Amino acid sequence: MHALVTGALGFVGLNLVPALESAGFRVSGVDRELEIADPAAVDGLVQRLRPDVIVHLAAQSSVAVSGAAPVETFRTNFLGTRSVLEAANRLDAPVRVLVVGSADEYGSASPGDPPFRESSPLRPRSPYARSKAAADLLAAGYARRGLDVVRVRAFNHTGPGQTDVFVLPAFARQVAEISCGLREPEMRVGNLDSIRDFLDVSDVVAAYLKLLDPSTPSGVYNVASGTGTPLRQHLDVLFDLAGVSPVVEIDPKLHRPTDLSVGDSGKLRDATGWAPRVPFDDTLRRMLESWRERVSAA
Repeated sequence: MHALVTGALGFVGLNLVPALESAGFRVSGVDRELEIADPAAVDGLVQRLRPDVIVHLAAQSSVAVSGAAPVETFRTNFLGTRSVLEAANRLDAPVRVLVVGSADEYGSASPGDPPFRESSPLRPRSPYARSKAAADLLAAGYARRGLDVVRVRAFNHTGPGQTDVFVLPAFARQVAEISCGLREPEMRVGNLDSIRDFLDVSDVVAAYLKLLDPSTPSGVYNVASGTGTPLRQHLDVLFDLAGVSPVVEIDPKLHRPTDLSVGDSGKLRDATGWAPRVPFDDTLRRMLESWRERVSAA
């Protein structure tokens, strides 16, 4: 089978493409060389490649960046998704489209609430989350018109190679610099009380592969561990792994309101047998080792 991956040079794409190839797919990957919000450009590519599956990863994925650039975020995340869906819909051959959304579409739960299910209301709070929710609803519309669409609401995922614009790589980089003597033993962080549902990126990639299987019913699926952990706990694990005890200072520029986001992936498990396999402390260890190598070589 032939797979087209948009955003192939992003963090998830760089993990997904080799996994697809190992699974026997012939992969065509595109990234910034394709103007994803240009319908004609995307349609021309899809008509030329005629893929069996499309994994749409291309996105502006930072909540912080979306606050500073909401129009560009909407253009990339919503109009880009529309270009992909419309191109797939015009293809005169069967194609499954995996549209990757975000747990941020659900917003934040209240203490005591159950984990988010696919039937939970969407209450996006940032330009990023709103653009993803709009793209998700658009994809649902194309599915009702007969396109084979799988919509994914992926909860937080990370691993070596993710940029430090995201919270855990930012922690790991600072801890690595402290442990290598390149930074004073002081950490600058945001809100450590937020509770998130984190996965290793390899577990997320494994879920996407299962969702590309034509025997898996189309629809919407959470990809989540089902376990919420305060950010403070992940930071403490990094301290223990590095053997450091720095001063932790709250940076008002990094502080966001406390949120609670945990997902129920029972629908995915029942449909495919998927379950996360990588212990998250192992993920943190590999991230820290990766950042040590990077900052030592700089």
